[in-house]
Amino acid sequence: MSAVYEKLQSCYESIRKKTDFVPQVALILGSGLGDFAEDIQISQTVSYEEIQGFPVSTVPGHKGRFVFGYVGQVPVVIMQGRVHYYEGYSITDVVLPVRLMKLLGAQILFLTNAAGGINFDFEAGDFMMITDQISDFVPSPLIGENLEELGERFPDMSQIYDKDLQEILRRTAKSLGIRLQEGVYLQLTGPNFESPAEVRMCRILGADAVGMSTACEAVAANHCGMKICGISCITNLGCGMSEQSLSHQEVQEIADKKAPDFKRLLTEAIQEMGKNKTDKGE
Repeated sequence: MSAVYEKLQSCYESIRKKTDFVPQVALILGSGLGDFAEDIQISQTVSYEEIQGFPVSTVPGHKGRFVFGYVGQVPVVIMQGRVHYYEGYSITDVVLPVRLMKLLGAQILFLTNAAGGINFDFEAGDFMMITDQISDFVPSPLIGENLEELGERFPDMSQIYDKDLQEILRRTAKSLGIRLQEGVYLQLTGPNFESPAEVRMCRILGADAVGMSTACEAVAANHCGMKICGISCITNLGCGMSEQSLSHQEVQEIADKKAPDFKRLLTEAIQEMGKNKTDKGE
């Protein structure tokens, strides 16, 4: 057994001593979006610090706990705060939570983040459904010995973000009257914001939004067979696209302002995902 899988199993055994909850959907809440977890029907919470060997988030505004509960009738596990590569953790530690939620039973991974918009058609406060991604600027979480217990050595990445889940997000946003952009997300390491030249580079590469998380998590989730969808809250325009300097405070302020619409969209979309799974007899 590899050291990475051994650590994952240790975390699984540790959390299973605290809860036997089996989620259907795993949701990772990005910067400024964590309050959604407070509004669900909570069954149990487990702090990351209570899980043996689990990496602990150090970012302001990230509570650092799993919330187990229900969105409507759908059982969910929510990460209130994620771990980032820029915090100094190895990339396998960064994606450990995703793999752990898969072992707990989650079949769908719903990724959210606060991101910088680099598409000139975007505005601060927009939501962007992620249709594809660029993860080449951070190490692949699959480097090293393959975790055969989770997935194959060379997993296909032609459709990381599930088309059926994308259609649910489109439908839900339209029914709620919420503007939903679509585009490609690019992950850089952070923690510094991008320079104007780097923003131009990312746009040339085909990205519409840029951030410091998410893409590596999607790679790991795809490797272990999860269905994935993602939404970025565009909290600012990329460096050089406006006169305004960038700050983490601005990111949180915009995310807080958009929180009501975000909560409505998540609530309805997750319930539709649960219903869709039931209708298919899965």
